[in-house]
Amino acid sequence: MEAKNRLTSIVIHAILIVFSITMLVPFLWMALTAFKTVTESTSVDPFVIFPSIWRKDAFETVIKNMNFLLLYKNTLLMVAGRVLCAVLTATMAGYAFGRLEFKGKKFMFSLVLLQMMVPAQIFIIPQYLMVSKMGMLNTTFSLVFPGMVTAFGTFLLKTAYQGLPKDLEEAARLDGCNIGQTFLFIMLPLTRSGMVSLGIFTAVFAFKDLMWPMIANTEVDTMPLSAALAKMQGQYTTNYPQLMAASLLACIPMIVLYLIFQKQFIEGIATSGGKL
Repeated sequence: MEAKNRLTSIVIHAILIVFSITMLVPFLWMALTAFKTVTESTSVDPFVIFPSIWRKDAFETVIKNMNFLLLYKNTLLMVAGRVLCAVLTATMAGYAFGRLEFKGKKFMFSLVLLQMMVPAQIFIIPQYLMVSKMGMLNTTFSLVFPGMVTAFGTFLLKTAYQGLPKDLEEAARLDGCNIGQTFLFIMLPLTRSGMVSLGIFTAVFAFKDLMWPMIANTEVDTMPLSAALAKMQGQYTTNYPQLMAASLLACIPMIVLYLIFQKQFIEGIATSGGKL
């Protein structure tokens, strides 16, 4: 029996190692292409994997032509703003839908579910018109605006609040707490894992967002990393070593954040049961 369990464990670990290596292939290809010449990067020879000479020209060119400090700043402000607004609004809305009773509750929550069902591209034109009327195009606010309210976050936090026992609210009411105090001091701390999960999803989705930043922020000084990288791809030709070098540099913020908040990342994903 012990030998059978050991064999099963070896097979499972072997499969996981193979899948892990497979998932790393695109990242390794990006890193290797950054050190190649344009000719090597566009070669159809499947055996040309490593560059003949390791060159730093692509990195030097993109660092010279692109203000990465400003791009990092714009991206981090967008991510931080969306995470803060999403967690704040979704926490309050989730508590209201999950624990309170009020008129029109089911109808209003059905609107939240409806928003989750339709493609996000439908809201781009109304959102653009709203930001344009406010005169806030090409600003950090325009990058944060689509993520200020999240239907997914509201649903996630509603589920988290519904999983808490009702005895907590009854005990708080007997101690003289009103709704605000019950929410802030009793219920809110107990949904920390749900808020962490929402923060992780929001941060990753914001970092990967491409369409909205390219529409709302057309000035180079206000673009995040995703839009700046997209501008490097030409209509007819593309310098792939420079594009891959810039992409490699663009990965640095998320890698650093993951290393810092690795424990919270793992806990959040495991608790929510979701995937990125």
